[in-house]
Amino acid sequence: MTGDERPAPAEIDASVPSIARMYDYYLGGKDNFASDRNAADRLLTTAPEIVTIARENRAFLGRAVRYLAGEAGIRQFLDIGTGLPTQKNVHEVAQGEAPDARIVYVDNDPTVLVHARALLVSDPRTIVADADLLKPETILDDPAIRAHLDFDRPIALLLVALLHFVSDDDRPYDMVARLRDALPAGSHLALSHVVYEHHPEAIEEAEEVYRGFLHRTGHARRTREDVTRFFGDWELVDPGLTYVTQWRPTGPARIDPAKVWIVGGVARKP
Repeated sequence: MTGDERPAPAEIDASVPSIARMYDYYLGGKDNFASDRNAADRLLTTAPEIVTIARENRAFLGRAVRYLAGEAGIRQFLDIGTGLPTQKNVHEVAQGEAPDARIVYVDNDPTVLVHARALLVSDPRTIVADADLLKPETILDDPAIRAHLDFDRPIALLLVALLHFVSDDDRPYDMVARLRDALPAGSHLALSHVVYEHHPEAIEEAEEVYRGFLHRTGHARRTREDVTRFFGDWELVDPGLTYVTQWRPTGPARIDPAKVWIVGGVARKP
């Protein structure tokens, strides 16, 4: 895996690792810098399966969006913490099922915003918003988001591989509840999250690496039961909250699900 050795744009500090660029590195992308690769390689020394986890999580996202735009009939998507554009992005998958689907990508990483806006300049059904999950009102009150999505019609809220970067000190359950409460009946929440119980040493090492540049004081070590709480009273669709490899797979299992140690699910607001 290699990265981008070109000078970073002025708004990007390439000396500080970025979650999005590290994830890009795991997926084999080139939109990353030495700081990202150094931090990622430290994690890979402890847990080389992180590359597989990233790829299987991405595959889960694709299957979940395909389900939402297809079987569930959702035509609006709010993807928070979208990360860097790669193959089979949310808008591509959703619009492949429903060409009229509208998508809002939300992130506050300058690298993500630069790349996403360049990619989507010619797609009027998809926009990018600079907002922060830690401040849900910056998302819910954003005029561009409000103009692009109809909050009186069902919306798919995507929080994929995001919440395990939010410590308990930041009250993530309250944040997610605020977002859920703002959506109408028939909306869906698709979520994936690393679980702590089976791989505590690797997750503790990951937290230490990320804490170094996220300046986070608390922890986000959650079990499957903890992750289930993010769905509130929404109804999980089959097969419930599972390891991401087990969520509506399109073929035979390629890997022991427990080795992925990230779970995912989709729930519907009654």
